[in-house]
Amino acid sequence: MTDSLEKIKKQIRFLSVYAVFSSLLLIFALFLIFRMEKQTEKLSVEELTAKRINIIEPNGQYRMILSNKEKSPENLFYGKPIGMPGGNRPGIIFFNDEATECGGLVFSGRKDSSGKYFASGHFSFDQYNQNQVLYFQYLDDNGDKKTGLYVDDWHNSPTFPEFRNQYKATEKLPAGPDRDLRLKQLMEPLNGDPAFAHRVFIGKDTDKSALINLADKKGKTRIQLIVDSTGAAKINFLDSAGKVVYSLPDKEHH
Repeated sequence: MTDSLEKIKKQIRFLSVYAVFSSLLLIFALFLIFRMEKQTEKLSVEELTAKRINIIEPNGQYRMILSNKEKSPENLFYGKPIGMPGGNRPGIIFFNDEATECGGLVFSGRKDSSGKYFASGHFSFDQYNQNQVLYFQYLDDNGDKKTGLYVDDWHNSPTFPEFRNQYKATEKLPAGPDRDLRLKQLMEPLNGDPAFAHRVFIGKDTDKSALINLADKKGKTRIQLIVDSTGAAKINFLDSAGKVVYSLPDKEHH
């Protein structure tokens, strides 16, 4: 009887030591796995399928988001949603050091029930705390196409979210002279300079003309270099009202 008790005690001691040893070994293995995961900097795969990929900074702040339409992000301004909701622009969205959207690459293409289609491609960079100022854009409304490089000016104040909110609120006012005046004032907030202006366009317009438009700070085109759809080439000089004041070749001298 005594021998049996001694054997049982030995087995219990063995099992206790084994349990402690196994627990320590498991903890050590988990520690090594965690350490390896922390130290792993590169992952190589042959194919990756995802609805959304977030590129973040060490603090978790967004730097770039690649997504499908459903998972696309809303507009962010200092990390807070403003304006455009998410779920409508597949592509890549860029964010600056302050978690504010600062450009992106988005695209679309679809046909409606009547057979008409609309397609677009847009690659842009935004002015600090403002809207886009440098962008490549393709718009095709059922064959009515305009494609090119744009360079714009935007005012510095108010910020784009503030300006957008003011403009949207004014648009909701009853139609009439007061509403029109307020919208005009928003577009010309300081010394008659517009809130934004197209300064440079290089591309092809809806008339199938290849052209370069150079505009003044109010967005008024002052020089045009054109090769129209027939192949005719000319250079136009315009006044601030949009009237051609001189053209090359000058037909009056030929």
